[in-house]
Amino acid sequence: MTNTVTTAFLNQLKAIYPTRSPATSSNATTFSTSPWYIVAAVALSASNKADGVPRVLEHMLNEELPKDAKVEDQMVLARKLREAIFKSGLISGYPKAINSLVALHEATPEPLRETEIHRDTNKSLAEYDEKGKIFWNSVYGDTSNNLYDMLYKVYPDLAWFSRTVGYGITYGSMEYLSPLETSYSLVAALIAGDTPQQIAWHLAGAKRCGASSEEVQAVRSIAIEVSKHCGIQWKNPVPEIDL
Repeated sequence: MTNTVTTAFLNQLKAIYPTRSPATSSNATTFSTSPWYIVAAVALSASNKADGVPRVLEHMLNEELPKDAKVEDQMVLARKLREAIFKSGLISGYPKAINSLVALHEATPEPLRETEIHRDTNKSLAEYDEKGKIFWNSVYGDTSNNLYDMLYKVYPDLAWFSRTVGYGITYGSMEYLSPLETSYSLVAALIAGDTPQQIAWHLAGAKRCGASSEEVQAVRSIAIEVSKHCGIQWKNPVPEIDL
């Protein structure tokens, strides 16, 4: 797989995501205004192609960042990729996320590796539940309560886990990934996993988190292209975005 995740292929993926106008991208690094690489890395991981994930980091360091980029900027990039893979593990399965993070770690220069836990381990579950409610509501909007009630009816533990552990502890940490970047990570993992109902939920969720229809369409297309490249075949059509 590594040999097939070429610079040309990654540049094709990059070209899919719309370029933001200078008014919205001034004073921002390229990788913060065009998160195509997050979608690509997560789709590779969720497609069980862990060896392709380091190619995304290498491409970004060698092709996208200036040659004289500060270590701080490089670290932001590495952290975004690690966090996206970690968050996507709740959807794709942590064995896939572990394999991808191991491969990414081995390819990451020593100064860009993580050495400390960044989530607040002193927060109570009640605090994380409140935090989870905020992100849950921002993603699901006016469907939030109905969805939670549905999960609770299916299995109360599932509703609790989804909002408190998923959206509070795992997804709700925004130190390295923004809510929108987190939303894109979920979309990419869901598309690679062929789960149409949840894909539809999170395509809509990405728009609620601030993406334009064009940007969400681009994320959908990037995830599909990467998944196809990895040999994923869908039993169900990948939902379109609701314009």
